[in-house]
Amino acid sequence: MAEAQKISSLVTGGQASAGPPLGPALGPMGVNIMEVINAINEKTKDFDGMKVPVTVSVYPDTKKYEIEIGIPSAAALIMKEAGVQKGSGTPNTEFAGDIPMDAVIKVAKTKLETSYATSIKSVAKTIIGTCRSLGIKVEGKSPKEITAEINEGKWDAKFQ
Repeated sequence: MAEAQKISSLVTGGQASAGPPLGPALGPMGVNIMEVINAINEKTKDFDGMKVPVTVSVYPDTKKYEIEIGIPSAAALIMKEAGVQKGSGTPNTEFAGDIPMDAVIKVAKTKLETSYATSIKSVAKTIIGTCRSLGIKVEGKSPKEITAEINEGKWDAKFQ
């Protein structure tokens, strides 16, 4: 059996199209392009508007395909939670948004399986670091203040 041909691309969640980069790459492989695109959009619809890594593996002999969906970047997930399109241009002086600790934990849980960290608490601290570079407050406080509170154990109940 011939080896699968893989196409990897970043697509906007729920908005992949038959245009570049996917259409032209899928065309020569003999699969139904719209069928593959519709499957990708179905699998990425929860990440609406975010850039999502996608890998399509096509088996040339059978024209069967598999679609693997990656997880958007922490920054993309945080901006979705904050409801902002982009981070602050001057993150340490201006804030672009504010998210609750629950949103930090939600993003941390999404990223935990692809992270080398072993606990939600340590992934959450990484997520808060990303908030800092985006200029996003957590619970109305600066990421630096929240990290200090986490280190003091103030949020431990949330990390169980």
